[in-house]
Amino acid sequence: MNAQLAITDLAPQSAAAREFLARRDHRMLIGGEWVEAVSGQRLETLNPATGSVLGTIPAGGAADVDRAVAAARAAFESPAWRDMTGAKRARLLWSIADALEAHMDELCELETLDQGKPLWVAKYAEVPGAIDQFRYFAGEATKIEGTTIPTSIDYQPAGKKIFAYTLKEPVGVVGAIVPWNSPLVLTAMKIAPALAAGCTMVLKPAEDTSLTALRLAEILQAAGLPAGVFNVVTGLGEQAGAALAAHPDVDKVAFTGSTEVGKLMLDAAKGNLKKLTLELGGKSPAIVLPDADLELAIPGAANAIFFNAGQVCVAGSRLYVHESIFERVIDGVVNYARGIRLGHGLDPQTQMGPVVSRKQADRIASYIAGGRADGAEVRVGGGQLGAQGTFIEPTVLTGVRPSMKVVREEIFGPVVVASPFRDVAEVPSFANDTSFGLAASVWTQDLSAAHRLAAQIRAGTVWINCHSMFDATLPIGGMKQSGWGRESGHQAMNNYLETKTVCAVI
Repeated sequence: MNAQLAITDLAPQSAAAREFLARRDHRMLIGGEWVEAVSGQRLETLNPATGSVLGTIPAGGAADVDRAVAAARAAFESPAWRDMTGAKRARLLWSIADALEAHMDELCELETLDQGKPLWVAKYAEVPGAIDQFRYFAGEATKIEGTTIPTSIDYQPAGKKIFAYTLKEPVGVVGAIVPWNSPLVLTAMKIAPALAAGCTMVLKPAEDTSLTALRLAEILQAAGLPAGVFNVVTGLGEQAGAALAAHPDVDKVAFTGSTEVGKLMLDAAKGNLKKLTLELGGKSPAIVLPDADLELAIPGAANAIFFNAGQVCVAGSRLYVHESIFERVIDGVVNYARGIRLGHGLDPQTQMGPVVSRKQADRIASYIAGGRADGAEVRVGGGQLGAQGTFIEPTVLTGVRPSMKVVREEIFGPVVVASPFRDVAEVPSFANDTSFGLAASVWTQDLSAAHRLAAQIRAGTVWINCHSMFDATLPIGGMKQSGWGRESGHQAMNNYLETKTVCAVI
């Protein structure tokens, strides 16, 4: 391993962030109270850039999940929440968005330190994205509507009529389990629609990145959310997360993470047939047609995989380029990769930070080594850097075959596999040659060809001449083994609502 990357530990500029970190030993929120884990055990949370300890969090387990679910159930049945009007919930969500905006600098620095991402990513994409979720779903809180239904029932009593209608009601207690790559925005994508619908929640943040979840809980509490409506249990996935997923009094689980763990969610849900929303893995293709605007496509394809050190569910990790421009595009992406400055997330010159942990870095490095052993050519990168070994160089692999693990499996790091193609008619077959179906991008100036391909690619999102464009209005989710259901947009409300049919003789 090449360790030639010197990283200086940097402190946050925000006084609020410094004050939060100075507490060191954080607690979790259950029923409106800040508590320790029943076991008394704690976990360290680290700055991946330096390995320094940012603080400790409770190592919650099944007993803590029991307490949190009981608190959420009591809050769900309490008139203070159950009878709150949609307009009041809307105002509450809007006030949460205002509070997040007021704490923007603090939240960005905490997210950067805990996850490793560059500060500009948190500041211009992820924390604003979280705020937008609360503003968008504040509007949805007043638009939960049923319908009246004319029936064809012809055996009602003489002189009577059938009056039938539907009601939309909150599903109940929601368990939300979120990953470490974009913690705050992915948490907001679950909290905002659930609260808008009138549900209560227990959140299990990733053990590697729990700090902004705990700070968010403080902000929600200060905004006036009734006690027990939102609870946070920190801890390991195999303990707190598994207990939450299997809990018999949880009505729904909203999970974002790997396909492997998503399948475990199915087993955990069987006990009480709880509902699931699963946003899982991806191996998304970026497809560059021969007429593409390369001044747009080359940096676009590079950012599709190197943004956030490739720790993005929809990362463009398979690059397919027409053979007539293949070397030109690859040279462009390679040169782009060589110019990326790695460093501490709080350094304003940093363009790419570390991956979230040494464990994750070692996993990515093993994929690169496996690709080499299988005959792939490393055109750039491939190194594991820094004293902690958590920095992975932006890496481009060519000479790959469809059967290779680096082509078929999600690496979740800054590693792209690139292949040429000859005939545009081949594109749908190799784009769809994967067990995943989360996203894709098509780069071309022929919009007719782009829309034809968009219709043929089996993916939840297809971008044209762009990649990783997100908005609270746009549904996101996957096909095949990339998940069930959609988050963001109007459709996300259905994740947290039940339909009740009422049929009356009048």
